[in-house]
Parts: sequence; C-alpha cells; structure tokens
Amino acid sequence: MSVRQEIEDALCAAFDPREIDVVDDSASHAGHAGAPAAGESHFNVRLRSLEFEGKNRVARHRAVHSALGPDLIGRIHALALDLDV
Repeated sequence: MSVRQEIEDALCAAFDPREIDVVDDSASHAGHAGAPAAGESHFNVRLRSLEFEGKNRVARHRAVHSALGPDLIGRIHALALDLDV
C-alpha cells in the first residue's frame, strides 16, 4: 500500500471526513535535502470534517498527527495540512 493511501485510510477512519484529498507532491521535491530518492515523502492534505468544529488550528494539526501515528509520521518528510469543518 502506498504512503498516500495509508494517510487517506488513517484520516478517514479517524475523522469521517465530508471531503478529503491527499496529494503526493514528492516529485516536486526530488533532490531536496532530506527527501528520499524513492519518493513518498511530501504530502498535501485537504480535509473537511465536523470533528474539527470548535478546535483551533494547533488542535486540528495535533489531532491529524495523532491519527496518523508516530510510525507513519516518521516516514513523512513534509506534510502540508489544510483542515476545516
């Protein structure tokens, strides 16, 4: 399973999103310091979920990192998050 799919599956399970888009942007960062040659390291996530209602930006980001877990987070070099209700 791809890292992109792992991210999407974990976020769908945790947040029951009404909208989710996970984009692997690794190709745009090829050769960048810290980016593995194999790719699957840079991701953009757009997630809309009622689970975020009443939470500030930091709380939303923490919730996503918690849902992904330390193993998956450890394999990602960059994770851009666009989170809203």
